[in-house]
Amino acid sequence: MADRLELQGRHGKSRVRVSRVWRRPAAAGGHTIVEWDVAVSIVSDCLPSYTSDDNSAIVATDSIKNTVYVKAKNCTEVVSMEEFAVILGRHFTSLYPQVSEATVTIVERPWERVAVDGKPHSHGFKLGAEKHSTEVIVKKSGNLLITSGIQGYSLLKTTQSGFENFVRDRYTLLPNTRERIVATEVTAWWRYPFEHISQIPSKPFCFTQRYQDVKKVLADTFFGPPDVGVYSPSVQNTLYLMAKEVLNRFPDISSVQLRMPNLHFLPVNLPSKENPHLVKFADDVYLPTDEPHGTIEATVSRPKSKL
Repeated sequence: MADRLELQGRHGKSRVRVSRVWRRPAAAGGHTIVEWDVAVSIVSDCLPSYTSDDNSAIVATDSIKNTVYVKAKNCTEVVSMEEFAVILGRHFTSLYPQVSEATVTIVERPWERVAVDGKPHSHGFKLGAEKHSTEVIVKKSGNLLITSGIQGYSLLKTTQSGFENFVRDRYTLLPNTRERIVATEVTAWWRYPFEHISQIPSKPFCFTQRYQDVKKVLADTFFGPPDVGVYSPSVQNTLYLMAKEVLNRFPDISSVQLRMPNLHFLPVNLPSKENPHLVKFADDVYLPTDEPHGTIEATVSRPKSKL
């Protein structure tokens, strides 16, 4: 640039809310519905629009929004959110010569099929809790990165957790314990090893099923066997074991990032000088609080994997 400044820009559209229904007869599995919050960000050679009044290379963000709806309509068969993100990324990087990269982020609102009298309903759904998410980066060359995740996955167990033998100094008030409630709201991201569009396997590989698989492994490792559970000496140790088990079970995942805030259930204690035995509490009444809360996070990767 003449004024010796460097300029890098990108633009796109966020909070594009789209829902798609695929209608099949009950015998074929019934209807399927998804609700997605889509964000698209493109890297485009339209620098003159920043430095002058030349908008000729800008792909309007309104056009980006409209593309999301058109591509959803064009998906006549059920697709995962990861597949849909790849479809959008390939569209923007192939249709527009000036676009070199597209990042597509999608968060799914979890509509879950209901069961009536133990039978899955053909067209009835209820809203779940945790959310499936993905981020896909597609380059004009066909290179790509696919990351999937889960948000708001709340897990709790009422025993089999402790925390002791940590650093003690003049700032420490927390006592050692081998008996406490442990609760967290898991945010997880995992990266697939595919580095080019050509490496994405065709069906029967299903990103949605892998999401369900990972969610189950995370919970099973957190809780342990249903009759006895598993002892957790720290959130750090449990986090590592959860990530390690995901990598052990799924060779198509190259790295796992977990964020697990330590949400507290503080035992209630109400004695006073005037009435030291107001009521006897025996680790059965708690004050739930997430302000402030501990933050524990880590990334566990296979060798040569980057997240």
